[in-house]
Amino acid sequence: MMATTAYEHDADGCKFIPATQRPDGTWRKPRRIKDGYVPQEEVPLYESKGKQFKARQNTGLPVGLPPEVAAQAQKKKNNPGVIQPIPGMLINVDKKKKKKKSGADEAAEKLAKCEITEPNFSTPSPSTPTNSATDPVKRLKNLRKKLREIETLEEKIKSGILKTPDKDQKEKMSKKNDIIKEIELLEKNSE
Repeated sequence: MMATTAYEHDADGCKFIPATQRPDGTWRKPRRIKDGYVPQEEVPLYESKGKQFKARQNTGLPVGLPPEVAAQAQKKKNNPGVIQPIPGMLINVDKKKKKKKSGADEAAEKLAKCEITEPNFSTPSPSTPTNSATDPVKRLKNLRKKLREIETLEEKIKSGILKTPDKDQKEKMSKKNDIIKEIELLEKNSE
């Protein structure tokens, strides 16, 4: 439809849009229009309640600032003859640069005074101190579980399911005797 439509009245007094020609040369039929019809182009866009409320509230002023006070401030701002600096504000570029340099110098001096020493870490002796710290029942249960895993690994190797064990699996199997001894020790101590 065209943006500006000229309505005509027929013999009965009804409104209608007259026939129009399309760009390809064909003609559109004349269309009757009911009372109260508004063309689509002239229908206002829908705005939700929230959007309408926001549009009413958006005055450009901070919340709580009355428009009268804002108008007075605008008059003062627009007065070109009077320029007032912000009270108590001093701008000194040289001092800022000096502070930055002195801060870097101080940091460099502190770093120069620092001594770097490597800490001496002692490796804890394997399993003996940790065993006494943990609950012997839990430790025994854990060791039996490890022993079962080792035995299942050995069975897989014997049956041919696992032809080449990994490095970790070999390590696990090499610890079998130590685990058996530790289990026996824990069983004797718990009795």
